[in-house]
Amino acid sequence: MLFAIFIFLLAGLAEIGGGYLVWLWLREAKSYWYGVTGSVILVLYGIIPTLQNFPSFGRVYAAYGGVFVVLAVIWG
Repeated sequence: MLFAIFIFLLAGLAEIGGGYLVWLWLREAKSYWYGVTGSVILVLYGIIPTLQNFPSFGRVYAAYGGVFVVLAVIWG
């Protein structure tokens, strides 16, 4: 169970952090390395949920949605 929670948190941080780095690059005129790093993190975000051991991806993704909302509120 702790592994599942860790993966959810890692995925949420990757999605928010990667998106934020791309935002900084495009909207705040930061170095293109922000965009490159953010893009790599977002690719990892796409891979991280597949590390879950649950048999149904749909249920995992739905549960992750709730974790994302909580992390986004904490981040903001």
